[in-house]
Amino acid sequence: MTADMLTVAGRRFRTRADYEAALRDLKKIERIRKELDLENPKQVYELYSELQSGSFRFETVVGTDFDDEIYEKIEAFKAQGITASNAGSKRKHIKEKKAGKAGRKEKSAEKKKDQPVHSAQFDKNLEKQIQKELTKRERRRKLIVVLASGIAVACFGYFGFYYYQSTRTSMNYESLAELKGNRTLSQLNVGNDVMVHRTSEDTPDILDEYKTLFEKNKKLIGWLKIDDTIIDYPVMQTSDNKYYLEHNFNQEYDKNGSLFLDCSCSVYPRSTNLIIYGHHMKSGQMFGQLQKYAKESYYEKHKEIQFDTIYEKGTYEVMYVFRSQVYNEDDLVFKYYQFINANSGTEFQSYMEEMKKLSLYDTGVSAGYGDSLLTLSTCDNSQKDGRFVVVAKKIL
Repeated sequence: MTADMLTVAGRRFRTRADYEAALRDLKKIERIRKELDLENPKQVYELYSELQSGSFRFETVVGTDFDDEIYEKIEAFKAQGITASNAGSKRKHIKEKKAGKAGRKEKSAEKKKDQPVHSAQFDKNLEKQIQKELTKRERRRKLIVVLASGIAVACFGYFGFYYYQSTRTSMNYESLAELKGNRTLSQLNVGNDVMVHRTSEDTPDILDEYKTLFEKNKKLIGWLKIDDTIIDYPVMQTSDNKYYLEHNFNQEYDKNGSLFLDCSCSVYPRSTNLIIYGHHMKSGQMFGQLQKYAKESYYEKHKEIQFDTIYEKGTYEVMYVFRSQVYNEDDLVFKYYQFINANSGTEFQSYMEEMKKLSLYDTGVSAGYGDSLLTLSTCDNSQKDGRFVVVAKKIL
């Protein structure tokens, strides 16, 4: 059907859905016209009351036109002195006039009689109620406009702030990447005292390329990078798993947060499995691109992950990619986020089998007891409390 044919009651509609809605409105209006005498003031007033109360609901401008038509009839009746309270008697008078049941003198007398009755019986309370209802509708309309405007401003403000934070985060991490290998700030003391990852005096020296960054923030624990992706970030660690959900490397509030190592993991001495968390940001920042690993074709081009702790470099090969979720504490299921250390070969193998069952595809890569693992975890909206997980094995 062409655009020219999408016309109902003289109104043209752009879409098939709007056209069909207009047809539904027209059908309601035709039924009303058939059931009611729209020249009868009493019935028109009753219909007007029902339209005001919302008994009849229209979807398109066709219904609005009909609503306006009834409103205009009401105004015309008022101009004739016909109100909701005297509509019945006025209608009777009009019928008699048309039928010619009274002579000219009787009609003249009736007119004169009606005039004082109209003045005396004019229902001012009803008029006030109608005016009050119209005023309420106008106030409601204005309130909706104000609220909608406020919501629009708030939305633009939120997206502006989100864009600002996203841009700031991107610029911050670009500058941090440039500081890798730069020792300009290595002699500065910024007052970060306790290091949760410093466990003993025999902890190895920090790699030269991370010394400057470490001096800026001693919660730095490493750096994660996946070639040809936006993932090229420092990894933090504190005594809990909350702070870096909403703070960046500079310890500023930031909805992007930071990548951070599970507080139960240790890089020295090293835990069997190092778990790194990051937000799945719509901008693609943090772990916003991690779910691309759901496609095997993406994995084929990004098999290796570079994760350096501040003490040693590391290259990892992806083994498993799967979806999971955060379970209740008493749920008897495999919880990947609890796999940090394996105390035996049997326990390690059990973990491997569970992850292999969940994996979206077979990479052909396996690990044995004694291998070091890396797990990357982010949110997954495909299920309640969902998580998207990539597990890799250290190969260098």
